[in-house]
Amino acid sequence: MIKASTRKERAEHLFKVVTSVRFLTKQGLGNEVPFFICPYPAEEGLSMVEDRIDLITRITHAGVAVLDISLFDLSLSILEERGILEQVLEVEPDTDKGELRELLQSVLDPQANLIPKIGEAIEQTPHDVIFLSGVGEVYPYIRSHNVLNNLQSTAKDKPTVMFFPGSYTHALATGASLDLFGCLHDDKYYRAFNILNYEV
Repeated sequence: MIKASTRKERAEHLFKVVTSVRFLTKQGLGNEVPFFICPYPAEEGLSMVEDRIDLITRITHAGVAVLDISLFDLSLSILEERGILEQVLEVEPDTDKGELRELLQSVLDPQANLIPKIGEAIEQTPHDVIFLSGVGEVYPYIRSHNVLNNLQSTAKDKPTVMFFPGSYTHALATGASLDLFGCLHDDKYYRAFNILNYEV
């Protein structure tokens, strides 16, 4: 297991992995979808944004093209396209949180709305790897395991890395689970690899 214990070590490990032929050609995955989770402590959220941007710059200079998708930005653009963003912002303070969540979960449904948008970006933008971020910002309207489950048929050709504020654990007894912010159990998801454990 790779110990990427500091920001610097994690950044170096990610750079080495994402620019490697083994990673880009999806070697050593069996027949699994090329999905990777990059877990990080939730309290490092802001520094992770900086580190991700730096990483994109570095790997682009190394000749690897990144399709960088923020689930938060994508959600805002869907609400804007529907013409309801202003309305949602206006009613949010006085609306029951359960009602608001239902509305947003319906408009931002991964299968119906979110994944088709990601599919368009995949079609339109030449890339070698996909980065997904904004997971914490869209919770609980969008759950990361739902995105990954629905993305399997759309993003199977190139490696996808989801930056996840929390932990991704594998245990023989319970299987694999995504724990958002290190405390919210975001359901079982088995089909991704922890990129911090990936060796090149």
